[in-house]
Amino acid sequence: MNAMELIALTPVLILTLGATTLLMVGAWHKQVIPLVTGGIIVALAAAGAALLIQPPVAEIAGMFGSGPYARFFTLFWALSAALVLALSIRYIHEQTIPAGEYTSLVLFAATGMALLSSATSLVGIFLGLEAFTLSFYILIAINRHCDFSAEAGLKYLVMGAVATGFMAFGIGLLYACSGSFHLPEALHGLQTGGALRPWGLLGWGMLLVAIGFKISLVPFHLWTPDVYQGAPTPVVSFLATGSKGAVAAALIGLFASGPSGWGDMTSLLWILAVLTMLVGALCALMQTHIKRLLAYSSVVHMGTLLVGLLCQSRDGLTAGVFYVVVYCIASLGSFALIASLADHGDEPGALADWRGLGYRYPVRGGVLTVLLLSLAGMPPTAGFMAKFAIFHAAIQADLLSLALLGILASLISFAFYLKVILTLFTPNEAVAERHSGTGLEHTVLAICVTGVLLFGVVPGLLFDLIGRILP
Repeated sequence: MNAMELIALTPVLILTLGATTLLMVGAWHKQVIPLVTGGIIVALAAAGAALLIQPPVAEIAGMFGSGPYARFFTLFWALSAALVLALSIRYIHEQTIPAGEYTSLVLFAATGMALLSSATSLVGIFLGLEAFTLSFYILIAINRHCDFSAEAGLKYLVMGAVATGFMAFGIGLLYACSGSFHLPEALHGLQTGGALRPWGLLGWGMLLVAIGFKISLVPFHLWTPDVYQGAPTPVVSFLATGSKGAVAAALIGLFASGPSGWGDMTSLLWILAVLTMLVGALCALMQTHIKRLLAYSSVVHMGTLLVGLLCQSRDGLTAGVFYVVVYCIASLGSFALIASLADHGDEPGALADWRGLGYRYPVRGGVLTVLLLSLAGMPPTAGFMAKFAIFHAAIQADLLSLALLGILASLISFAFYLKVILTLFTPNEAVAERHSGTGLEHTVLAICVTGVLLFGVVPGLLFDLIGRILP
């Protein structure tokens, strides 16, 4: 790796070196606020580098891109890490979590997300994916005082190990078939006569299984509600947004880079998208725990995102990037609100615990309402524009039946989101007092709800940017 490539890699190096430094400092100095503040500064510095430094090369070591698309998602995941760390300060202090280890793991996870979103080779995809997955293995189980956290960590570890095995085997088959790890050459070498070679088809199939586990496509989604319920809420906010969003960003970059050869798998992807949307929506209807409900909600959203990829058009990919950004903002805000109400680990989990909270805490009740309506796709929130763009692209790509099934799943989704909102504003004289939240937690909520409303009222701001950065 030469000096030019190191300059292009500056944002990732800032995250990595900053995380390593905080990990070592945390071994001697245990103060929570200085360590987490240092992590926030590192994340913001990486975001600034991604925004301001113009890379002198287009690709790094033949594995990672450094173009506008890669820099955009590096900026986005770094900012997300900063918000998650700001959200985590009170949780770390109350649960006596090692601040140095926690902060460094969040930054390492952001590093993996940035690398995965910019991957231009099969090896780059594997390295980026495993970098943040290894961090989440520890983050999910980091609260040693909670049995549910340990159980969630074990489940994620087992499922993640299975997915890693499928991915490694799939990459091996794709390399054996194409003779290259670099995506443009590999995608070209996998095809003959416009169709996938048999070994290439098997390799893509195994890769699809691994991706299904990572982003919770049905039937690979069964770990999701248990892990979301048991993991620390600030960690879930990053797991539900960054880990899934980074995989989605890598897929969008893959489709945008040239013919993917997934045409032979269109029917399978169509079935996966329909099952993911409908099963996720129907399962969410039966949930009585807020984090499990949001877990199945994330399943529905990943199915909807798959619809955009199936369009195999620039409009579909643009809508997909918009959807990733909007979903991440609304989802992070929803989990941030749950964390702001928690007091020494006692958070409102069951829906019964939310009864009347909207009256007791009207501002946060209103914020949660806006965020849930965005996830449901209600105008004038950004969630409506995201779903409209996805289904419009599907109709333009002659996927009318898939678009109609997606709209049906969205209509079902309204029922469980409205159930939470109605519970929130149901009169309850015996409503329990919750934590008033810290200034940083309120700042995170303000940023998320502002993003949801801004991109809903003026979606062109983000759509125009995506149009310029998409490969």
